[in-house]
Amino acid sequence: MEEGLRERKKRETRQRIADMAMGLFLQRGFDNVTVAEVARAADVSVNTVFNYFRTKEDLFLDRSEESEDMLARAVRERRAGETAVEAVRRDFFEALDAGDWRYGMSEGLDLFVQRVRESVALQSRVHMLDVNREDRLARTLSEETDADPDDLTPRLVAAQICATVRTLTRHFAIRQTAGEDPALIRADMREHAERAFDLLERGIGGYCPRPEPGSLSLPRAGERSTPAPR
Repeated sequence: MEEGLRERKKRETRQRIADMAMGLFLQRGFDNVTVAEVARAADVSVNTVFNYFRTKEDLFLDRSEESEDMLARAVRERRAGETAVEAVRRDFFEALDAGDWRYGMSEGLDLFVQRVRESVALQSRVHMLDVNREDRLARTLSEETDADPDDLTPRLVAAQICATVRTLTRHFAIRQTAGEDPALIRADMREHAERAFDLLERGIGGYCPRPEPGSLSLPRAGERSTPAPR
């Protein structure tokens, strides 16, 4: 559906506020900037800022919704015959090759990471983002496999995938904040990521495959493949 004028203006206003806020946060530090200063820089009222962002932390993490959903989305949109790990692996390497922001491996994120480390409030918010991302992935895996409510498998798989991604992301951040060239880090990260996803494949690689077109889905363990006799 084509975006209407009202929706486009709202999106542009939100983006302008977020851009102005990030500029101030990166320049002066998160805790040293007030919402009122962000509002003045964006030429809007404080109330308008809070109409678009619930908290000051949301101003800094303005892509949190997309970030929290990215692993679950990769699984939801996996290709025919592709498993959960294969889908995340492909998405990760596509982002790595493109220098995309969503796995934290793009240039210019060193100052972003530094600002997070300086602020207890941001550290807490980033932790919750990680928790929410894992919860969303677990729910998606449960839905995609039609798991029983008391089946821990989706959550265990989600925890392993998220831990792998988090470890790779943090390794990149540590090296970038130490002043290394992002292009060189990305080249090394490919080898690290290949090894990491290979380890996942050996353990949970066959979990949650998307059926090929026209294939029959097999019953889950404990289910009958034919109706019980009456």
